[in-house]
Amino acid sequence: MTLSHDLAGTGPSTVVLLHSGVCDRRMWDAQFSALAEAGHRVVRCDLRGFGETPIDAPHTHAEDVRDLLDHLGADRAVVVGSSFGGEVALEFAARHPGRVSALALLGSGIPGMEPSAELEAWGDREDALLDAGDVDAAVELNVDTWLGPEAGGGARALVREMQRRAFEVQLAAPEEYDPVDPEVTRDEIARIPAPALVAVGAHDLPDFRAVADELTRLLPAARRVDLDWAGHLPALERPEETARLLTAFLAEALAPAAP
Repeated sequence: MTLSHDLAGTGPSTVVLLHSGVCDRRMWDAQFSALAEAGHRVVRCDLRGFGETPIDAPHTHAEDVRDLLDHLGADRAVVVGSSFGGEVALEFAARHPGRVSALALLGSGIPGMEPSAELEAWGDREDALLDAGDVDAAVELNVDTWLGPEAGGGARALVREMQRRAFEVQLAAPEEYDPVDPEVTRDEIARIPAPALVAVGAHDLPDFRAVADELTRLLPAARRVDLDWAGHLPALERPEETARLLTAFLAEALAPAAP
């Protein structure tokens, strides 16, 4: 199936935006427009099980992204990922390194991520609420956990809406349609040649700050940016500033090499 998506812009470079696990493609509203205005062809998609993309079969998210780029006729793309979307971006880049011209990873996960005791306890609480049928409380747990101090009421309302939609789609799907782990290794990540922005918020959970440390070490062409104002979702917490960060990074990463 082709992932539900939006397109904007007509530039020579394709940029694909991959959302976090508590959001869908609507999280990129500000950056989607700004990157198109900066001269890029931009696609934002709903991964399977989020937004307008149903779960209709077993799947691998990275291969769904590959199929979407094939559908759009894009041989190469910049891949921008937030949190879970960053993990998918890394899986795609590890499996198809020749198709990635640059990576931008915001509060990214990493394939094979082992949660801390704190994050595991949070996951147990979410599971218990969902098992009890208290979707409202599970939604609020996610809103309170993943948005940093800069997030306003509009961002909180949008995450609330996106997370509820994700629960609706995912809880209705049979277990046999669960995503398939592509089993990307750290060695494969260390061989990703593309220039990479690794951005992480000072108010993010320790797990994701540790992932940023690891990615900065692993990726051969990583550039680390610490956002002292951000929590886990900078694209929603300071949308315009995040758009400027991405636009500037892509201008540098895609610039022609000096003769």
